[in-house]
Amino acid sequence: MTRLPYDAYLDHLRTESRRFREVLSDCDPGARVPSCPDWSAWDLANHLAEVQWFWGGVIMDRPKPPGDQPDLPRGDTFEDTLDTFDNVSQRLDDALAKADPADQAWTWSVEQTVGFIFRRQAHEALIHRLDAELVAGRVTPLDATLAADGVEETLDVMFGGCPPWGEFSGLPHHVRVDVADTDDRVWVQIGRFSGTDPDGVHHEEDDIHVVGDPGVEPDAVVSGPAGALDAWLWRRGDDSQVHVTGDKAVYDHFRLAVNHPIN
Repeated sequence: MTRLPYDAYLDHLRTESRRFREVLSDCDPGARVPSCPDWSAWDLANHLAEVQWFWGGVIMDRPKPPGDQPDLPRGDTFEDTLDTFDNVSQRLDDALAKADPADQAWTWSVEQTVGFIFRRQAHEALIHRLDAELVAGRVTPLDATLAADGVEETLDVMFGGCPPWGEFSGLPHHVRVDVADTDDRVWVQIGRFSGTDPDGVHHEEDDIHVVGDPGVEPDAVVSGPAGALDAWLWRRGDDSQVHVTGDKAVYDHFRLAVNHPIN
């Protein structure tokens, strides 16, 4: 799958951030977020403000890792928090607009570039816009091109990323994810992850890894529209538009590896 141009990611970040703010402005601050039930609408607004504040600082301080950046104070009122979000979102926009995507920058991923932040923050805003719409009870369609890219990003980065202290051992089984409305395909190899984290905790679990076309028939195929697949992988939507064919055991392994909450 070909990634979007960086200016497209920035346009999507702007659009999704505006929609996020617009929807939340009409919500009860105490309303629960169905997709993140521990959060209220106010918590959601504060969360995305904190995320965009953090990454704006990372870009401005690049290539240094995060250091003494002050915490973003929570507003005394919901309206204060929304105003803070406006300022913080503009700060991130300005930082990205002035940055070269190829510049080195700290990230929590193996990809240490500003380009990673362009992409990640577009998807962060998209998914939290969906959270806001779920609070308000008026969900609008996800942009198909961005959502298709989000399917690959979720599988490859959010679920399939391998930290340096562990390793992925692949099995000879593959799941192909077909994005019906954009004709994109993502190949996923299933396997096992093992490793001991920096805190000394050992991990052994079912895992996945995004791969190129292996030149074999898939053991299972998962298909659906881009928006439905992206929301389903993020546990922001059901599987009513997601279709599964093939080996049930291989699919079950895949589903176990990706069925985790992400905030």
